Amino acid sequence: MQKAGLMVVIAGVLIVSGLIISVLGNQLTLEGIIQENGKVSSTQTVSVSVDFDANITPVGIFAVQVMESKESTTYAKILDPSDIEIMSQKVNEDTIEREFDVVETGTYTLLIQGSSDEEVFVTGAIGPLPDTDKKFIISTISTSVLIIGMSGLVMIGIYLIINRKRSI
Repeated sequence: MQKAGLMVVIAGVLIVSGLIISVLGNQLTLEGIIQENGKVSSTQTVSVSVDFDANITPVGIFAVQVMESKESTTYAKILDPSDIEIMSQKVNEDTIEREFDVVETGTYTLLIQGSSDEEVFVTGAIGPLPDTDKKFIISTISTSVLIIGMSGLVMIGIYLIINRKRSI
């Protein structure tokens, strides 16, 4: 019975480790992405700015989520360091995510605007495009550790059931 207890502790540690790796992986993947939220209308905007180095980050990404999608229309614009609009997108879904080219070094701004007097709550994020290789490796490791820990719990359960039948 002491072996089973030790194996349960080991499996539990593996599951917790997998969850911690997953959380840390998300933080590493989203490193450099800035997020803001607020209400937009025809008179209110939400602005999110981030600094880019064109030599390090050739592609940026932005996302907009509309919490209360009503009849009003929401627009997202990307402004380059010279405050020139390089991209405009109508937000006709609950969430949009788009990439844009980082041509020059400086501060890029995501500007979210509404078209009606009715206030709509939005969340906007802008930053460098996450490294897909790093994201894949971290998610593979965390998933593998979780699967090993959960498989260990299943095997311990089967082991205990088989031993209980033998002792009866």
